[in-house]
Amino acid sequence: MKKIIYALAFIFTIIGNSQEIKFGKISKEDLQEKFYPKDSTANAAYLFKERKTYYKFNKNTGFQIINEYHFRIKIYNKEGFENANFSLVYYKPESGEKEKITSIKGYTFNLDDNQKVSKTKLTSQSIFDEKLSKYRSVKKITMPNIQEGAIIDLQYKHTSPYRTNIDDLKFQYSIPVKKLQVKVEIPEWFIFNKISKGYFPVPPKSYIKQGRISYSQRVRNTTRANSNGLGGVVTSSEVSNQNIDLKYNVDEYNAKHIPALDSREPYISNINNYFGGIKYELSAIKYPNSQIKTFTNTWENVSKKIYDSKRFGDELEKTKYFRDDLENILTTAKGDVQKTLAIFEFVKSKIKWNNYNGKYSDEGTKKAYKNGTGNAADINLILTAMLREAGLGANPVLVSTRNHGVPLYPTFDGFNYVVCYVEFTDGKTMLLDATEKYSMPNVLPMRALNWNGRKVTKEGYSEWINLNSPKHSAETNTLKVKLDSEGSITGLLRTKEDYLNAMLGRIRYNHLQEEDVITNLEERYNIEIENFRVNNKENPFKSYNKMIKFSSEDLVEGINGKLLINPLLFFTERTNPFKSEERTFPVDYGSAWKETNNVSIQLPEGYKPEFLPEQFAIGLPENLGFFKFKVSQNGNTINVSSIIQINTPVIAPNYYSSLKEFYSKVVAKQTEKIVLVKG
Repeated sequence: MKKIIYALAFIFTIIGNSQEIKFGKISKEDLQEKFYPKDSTANAAYLFKERKTYYKFNKNTGFQIINEYHFRIKIYNKEGFENANFSLVYYKPESGEKEKITSIKGYTFNLDDNQKVSKTKLTSQSIFDEKLSKYRSVKKITMPNIQEGAIIDLQYKHTSPYRTNIDDLKFQYSIPVKKLQVKVEIPEWFIFNKISKGYFPVPPKSYIKQGRISYSQRVRNTTRANSNGLGGVVTSSEVSNQNIDLKYNVDEYNAKHIPALDSREPYISNINNYFGGIKYELSAIKYPNSQIKTFTNTWENVSKKIYDSKRFGDELEKTKYFRDDLENILTTAKGDVQKTLAIFEFVKSKIKWNNYNGKYSDEGTKKAYKNGTGNAADINLILTAMLREAGLGANPVLVSTRNHGVPLYPTFDGFNYVVCYVEFTDGKTMLLDATEKYSMPNVLPMRALNWNGRKVTKEGYSEWINLNSPKHSAETNTLKVKLDSEGSITGLLRTKEDYLNAMLGRIRYNHLQEEDVITNLEERYNIEIENFRVNNKENPFKSYNKMIKFSSEDLVEGINGKLLINPLLFFTERTNPFKSEERTFPVDYGSAWKETNNVSIQLPEGYKPEFLPEQFAIGLPENLGFFKFKVSQNGNTINVSSIIQINTPVIAPNYYSSLKEFYSKVVAKQTEKIVLVKG
């Protein structure tokens, strides 16, 4: 009897584990779950994440790619509510073939006051379609009746006519995944390479499936009216139904308990670069009874094919439309560097960026020049063409912006932006991006600072170009304050920003009203500003300087007749930005950087230091950076010097523990207080 019971239990276990998860059917036990068992810190989790990708043949349009999605998400607390909102981006150009998102269905499940399961249906009033650009739209979905402990069930279908493009598979997210199920079916005629992404691999189970497509063809028949062949010709047509047998290559990816990759970690260029997943890259097409067409790419042929495009290389050959303006520029600009800078500044002022990226000219460089607006390719191809026409060695550089990701393998989708690269006869070089009003030579906007770009020439040669500035992004703060016996402070702050910091400062503040800038600084520093001035507000070739005269009653702590003050006042680093125990992806600052703070504190009459923090210095391995800190007394004045310098834009994950410890020591030292007593 016991054997029978054990056998039945085993069978029921198998049935339970293999049971298909059905949309709209959930268990009360899942609703009662208070936290994710594998990660109690998770605010939400995918209980189930399913994707089915397959090809569907249409008699009129041929193959389409269908992606069917099913998400089931558990919301554990209020911080997880953001996971109840979805933005489904799809390709919807103003003309041409479009993608569609359809069959959207959803429910929110909760436990009511009687601990019974309640079900709220997603309605059309919670689904919005918005246009993002001339190329893309987004379906925005807000799930109803979201409460702590709720479960969301969502289904939708994404249809694409672009049969050679399979959207990347994504295995890992910013919340954990309890169960993942992905299935991809591809007709044998389309051959794809599978490239792993990120740090969480899921090996596929691959097999071949037999299939068939049916299509209709109208056939014309020609006959004689009389059987003796002497009559007239009669033409008729009929529909012939045809069937073709073919094989499908099937990949299934199944995984359980996939850990989250926290997108809230600091200094990430694009978290999507590091989520585990698979990229399907088309390598060949082989239709029946036809030659195979290969798409095997190298960086060289990707670069050359982009250059040979009419909307890229051909645009560089057009010069007539700007010749008169160029002639005027060259009447005063002498020498290669001066010519380059004069043309660079002219293009920046002549054509405004329309906030579209792009590796191809949109409506043509001539039209962009005439209208005074264009995308990134329009502007920087015009810049390159003008520099070439002036006799300078200029070439375009293909770039992937930080939001677009890092192109780790040869693909036409890897680049979405263009900058300009000038090589002078003395061996010096200059990187230029005329889309940004405040950009300067060799200091690209932050969006373009993404490791390396690909220089391409008319002759078909290409090579990698380091996009990083040779200069540290720098900020120097000189702070002189006077302290009274009540703990109040009056002071003068001078801030000098250079290179990338200067560009970011101008972008951040120049469009604001002065009173808004003052309010921002007062809130950030906990001070009252009496006077404020900015120098070199518009000139990108000079330091961006701010001067602030201020007072504060909140920067000094008084205890038992003693005054306690942070040596760096409001520039104190109080918390370590790196909190995770480990990190599997790089720390990306965007640029090497240096922050220098020099503080001079004039003591109140009759006070002297009881405690001054000791001098301290620490370095990171491989000369990645350092921190120096020094406090000294000179008569009635205490001088503080602090320098933090990071010598590389990107720090590899194997140095994460060293970097975390580095910041811990920075925080510990900067938060040591100066203690003043009456002497």
